[in-house]
Amino acid sequence: MSSLQPVRGTHDLLPEESRRHRWVEEAAFAAARRYGFGEVMTPIFEFTEVFARTLGETSDVVTKEMYTFADRSGESITLRPEGTAGVARAFISGGLAQSLPLKLFYRGPMFRHERPQKGRLRQFHQVGVELLGVESPLADIEVIALAWRVLSELGLAGKVRLEINTLGDAESREAYRNTLTAYLSQFRLSLSEDSRNRLERNPLRILDSKDEGDKRIVEGAPVMTDSLTPAAREFFQTVTNGLGMLGIPFIINPRLVRGLDYYCHTAFEFTTTSLGAQGTVLAGGRYDELIATMGGPRTPGIGWAAGVERLSMLVDEPPAAVRPVAVIPMGDELAAMHVAERLRRAGQTVEMGFSGNMKKRMARANKANARFAVILGEEEAQRRAVTIRDLDGGSQEEVPLASLEEHLGRLL
Repeated sequence: MSSLQPVRGTHDLLPEESRRHRWVEEAAFAAARRYGFGEVMTPIFEFTEVFARTLGETSDVVTKEMYTFADRSGESITLRPEGTAGVARAFISGGLAQSLPLKLFYRGPMFRHERPQKGRLRQFHQVGVELLGVESPLADIEVIALAWRVLSELGLAGKVRLEINTLGDAESREAYRNTLTAYLSQFRLSLSEDSRNRLERNPLRILDSKDEGDKRIVEGAPVMTDSLTPAAREFFQTVTNGLGMLGIPFIINPRLVRGLDYYCHTAFEFTTTSLGAQGTVLAGGRYDELIATMGGPRTPGIGWAAGVERLSMLVDEPPAAVRPVAVIPMGDELAAMHVAERLRRAGQTVEMGFSGNMKKRMARANKANARFAVILGEEEAQRRAVTIRDLDGGSQEEVPLASLEEHLGRLL
C-alpha cells in the first residue's frame, strides 16, 4: 500500500545514516560553541506571514514550495522552509534587542515542496548560525571563518570552494538595480516569463534564473562591483583582507547575489563539484534590514545555513560508534539484567543477549560489533563471578562480579 511508504521527498533516517547526520550536526555545534554561539530552537511551523514577509511574496519558495495550510482555528500556518525567518521572529517576539550582540546556532528539519533529487528532499535538515547586532565587517569575517572551521573539521576543506561577492549598501544597490534594469530591458522579449515578471519588481533575481536563455543574457550583464560606493567598497575590502589574513581561500564571484531587498554587503557560498548539479553545501550573507522588514527594530545581521544531507554525503566515514559490551546470560536472566544495568551506570554501552542458545547469543554479539562478552553461567553465579571473553582475540578470563566494572574499565 502506498500509504505505508514514506511520502515522496522524505525518507527514514535509520541508525547508520542517522549516525552520519548526528556527527555532522554535532561537529557544527561544537565548532559554533567555540565561537561563542548558543543554540536556539524555534518551532517547526510559524504563521505564514513570517515567511511570506521575509522571503518575498513573489519568491519561488513562497509561491511554489511552501507547505502551507489552515489550522483548525483558520490561521494560515507554514512548515518552516528555512531557519533565519524563525530566528528573526524569535528575536522580535522575545524582546531580545537589549541582549545584542546575539550569536545563535540552530539545527533541525525544514520543508519545501520541490522536485526531489540527489541531496535535495522535501523534508531536509539544516544547521545554521545567525550573528545579530554587529555592523562591522569583522562579523562577516567571523561567520565565514566559522563556516570554514565546520567544513574543515568534517574533512571537507579540499572538497569545497568559497565563492564570495558584495551586494553593497543601499545606495550601491539602487544604482546597480537601475543599471541592471536598463541592460535587461533590451532583452525583455527574450527573457523567460518569470524573469519578465521580475524585471520591474526585483531584477536581481534574474541573475539567479535557471532558464538557459536567461543565463545567456545574464552573461553580459553589468556587475555589482561597478556600482559600489566608496564605503561599500571599503567594507568588502576589509572582509576579503580578513579572510586572507586567516588563510581562508576564496574566489570573488561577481554573479553571486541574494535577490531579496534586505540583503546587503557580503554574500557567500561554499560549493562542491562532488554532488552533481546541486553544488552548494553552505550559503549565507548579510541582512541588515530583515528584522526591520518584519516590524522589529533595525538590527544588522549575518548568517549562513548548511544542508546536513549534502554534507553527510560528502564526508568520509565518521568515527565508529562506541563498541558495546555484550552481556550473555546462560542462567539467571534477571541477574544478567542487573549486571547490564550496573555496567550502564558505570558508563559502558551494553547489548543484552535476550534469547537463544550460547552460539546464537554470541553471533548477535559479534553482529553488534561488541568488544567483549560478559558471560553469566550457573557455575560462575555460584562463585559470584563472570567470564569476560575478548571477541577480537578470543581469550577469556574469569573475574569476580564485585570488581567487574573496574576490570572492564581497564580493558576498554
